[in-house]
Amino acid sequence: MWRRVSAWGTPDHNQCFVDLCQALLDNPAMPLTRFTLRQIEAFMAVSDAHSFTVAAARLGLTAQAVSQLIAELEAILGFRLFDRTTRKVALSSAGRDFLGSASTLLRHVRAADSAADDVRNRATGVVRIGAPLVLASTALPMAMRDYQLTKPKVVVRVRDVPVDQLVDRVADGDVDLSIGPDRHTGETVAATPLFDSAWVLWCAPGHPLARHRRALRWAELAGVAIVSAGRDHEHNVAQMHQDVPAGTRVTPVDVVDNISTALGIAAQGLAVTLAPAYVGVLARPAGLVMKRVVHPESVRKVCLYAPATRALSPAAAGFAEFLAPWIKRWSAGT
Repeated sequence: MWRRVSAWGTPDHNQCFVDLCQALLDNPAMPLTRFTLRQIEAFMAVSDAHSFTVAAARLGLTAQAVSQLIAELEAILGFRLFDRTTRKVALSSAGRDFLGSASTLLRHVRAADSAADDVRNRATGVVRIGAPLVLASTALPMAMRDYQLTKPKVVVRVRDVPVDQLVDRVADGDVDLSIGPDRHTGETVAATPLFDSAWVLWCAPGHPLARHRRALRWAELAGVAIVSAGRDHEHNVAQMHQDVPAGTRVTPVDVVDNISTALGIAAQGLAVTLAPAYVGVLARPAGLVMKRVVHPESVRKVCLYAPATRALSPAAAGFAEFLAPWIKRWSAGT
C-alpha cells in the first residue's frame, strides 16, 4: 500500500499527498509512516542550502545531528536523498522526485500548526450569541465591528432569541452565549451581570404624560392605555407589583410580540409602553419621550449567559471577555 500511494516520482506531488491522506482515511488500520517532521525539516533545509553545515545552523542543530536525521530518513524511505562529494551536497534523482511531496507535507503541517495557534490565541473560530431584538440589532453589531478590528478571523453569528428563551438556548447548546435581561438560570447556565437598566415608560411627545416634569407614580398610570411587548412583560410587571398596592397596578390593553411594534404604536400616541431604558436606542429616533416610573422604581439587570457545566471554545471565551466591558461602556451612552 505504501509503495502505491507514495509514488513520489509522479509529476503531481500535491496529488500524491492527497492520495496518501485518502488511503489513510479509507484504511484506518494502515500504520502511519515512520519518518518524523524533524527529518523532513532536515531534508528540506539541506536541499535548500546544499550544505549540512549551513542547514544545521538554520535548524539550530549540529551538522552531525542533521546528517543523522538524513541517514534515518533514507533508511526509512529505502533510497538515497543526496549525492555527497567533498565539495557539495546535491539532491539525488530520487531525492528530486521526493522533494515536491515533502515540501507539500511540510507546508500542510505548518498551516495546521498556524491554525492551532490561532485557535489557542482565540484568533479564529465561530461564536454564536443570542439576544433579544434591541440588543441584537444595535449593541451586538457594533461590538462585532469593534472586535473584528483585533480578531478578524473570528466570526460572530447573532441569533434573535426571545427574552424568555435566553437561558434555555445556552443550556441546550443552540448558542454559545446570550445576553439580555436577568432570568433564572438554574445549575447549567451562569449569569454575569453587565449593567442595570431601569424599567421606564415611553410615550409620544403629545401624550398627556409627556408634560410631567417629574417622575411618574404607578397610580398615575391607572386608566392609561399601555401596550406591552412579549411575554417578558408579564415577568417584569409581576416584579413591579410586589410592593405596589393593588389599586395602582397596571394592566396592558394589548400585548405584541416585538418591542419595535410597541414603540411604533406609542409613537402614534395610541398608547404608551413600558420597557427597559436601554431601548432608547430605538425609542428616541422614533420621537418617543422617556419618563421614569417610581414608588417603586423597577430596575433590570442585563446579564451575559454562558454554560456553567461545559467549557466555551477559545473563540467564544475571547469574545465574552471582550463583550463584558464593551457593553458596559455602550450602556453608559444610551
